[in-house]
Amino acid sequence: MSLGEPFTVSIRYFFDTYALIEIRKGNNAYSKYLDEAFFITLLNLFEFHQYLLRVGDENDADLEVKALSLQTIEFGIETVKKASKFRSKHRNKGLSMTDCIGYVHAMENDLLFLTGDKEFKGLPNVEFVK
Repeated sequence: MSLGEPFTVSIRYFFDTYALIEIRKGNNAYSKYLDEAFFITLLNLFEFHQYLLRVGDENDADLEVKALSLQTIEFGIETVKKASKFRSKHRNKGLSMTDCIGYVHAMENDLLFLTGDKEFKGLPNVEFVK
């Protein structure tokens, strides 16, 4: 690349809330993802903020979530319908609404769904890290 050429970042990942929490905790298994570009939804931000409030200070939680807000991506009604069908199909796994929307959104956008939730282990497009 030379000066003047457009710079593009290739985003390959959708981080679920589990991944965000493990990264925040400093889990070494997630260290290789620290420099990766990624997406999340506002639903993941909500869950992550709830976690941060449990383990720390409200002001710090607000600042961390504000910084992560730049990584959010919107989803539409078609994603909601597909996620609902996915959750119904896998009802025995006890998947959360947020995880189902994130997983389907990752599939729709050709992203790897980064998680440590055992319910997703072995599913297509999942990068499972414990």
